[in-house]
Amino acid sequence: MAEEVVDKQLEIVRGLRGVVHAFYLDKTILAEMREEEAKVRAAGDMVVDNRGFTEALNRDAVICIIKDPRFRPPPEPTVLLESDGGEVMGVEVFPWTAKQYMNRDDVVWLSDGFVMFPKVKVTGGEHFIMPPVSFPELNESNGCKDVISCSPAPTCDLMMRKYMHYDDDAKLASVLIAFNRIKPEEKK
Repeated sequence: MAEEVVDKQLEIVRGLRGVVHAFYLDKTILAEMREEEAKVRAAGDMVVDNRGFTEALNRDAVICIIKDPRFRPPPEPTVLLESDGGEVMGVEVFPWTAKQYMNRDDVVWLSDGFVMFPKVKVTGGEHFIMPPVSFPELNESNGCKDVISCSPAPTCDLMMRKYMHYDDDAKLASVLIAFNRIKPEEKK
């Protein structure tokens, strides 16, 4: 493991409520995680396309946070069910977004946290999408642009924790935050 770099972005992330650990991921573990993400399947051998992770690999820096339940919820859905034609067939639901789906006859609740849209006309097969999610705590004011966050697959989470010498603890979860650094010549 390379010597740890501590900078403004890492300090900000480490200071967030519910963050137990935060550290940069190096190219070695990110390459191993890329290979593992390509193998991930949901129940019924359905493809899981972790677009957030794919985009994270195209950023200058990737911070991993290991968080406990006190960490804030994501600002938008982290899972979608999409057809091969791009039609959204289902979406993650949060307690604060649930009322927009209540009493609707065009949704089916698969769980308290996911609804399906059975009336959507679909093209081709279906797959789960894990889209990039915003991470407002890092932004231009603290030297970042193109900021996204995502969750790694459970197998990648375990792989990354072992590589970084962290215990696997079922009470904790990980989130990746990726960004490009604003260069001095880009500052206004």
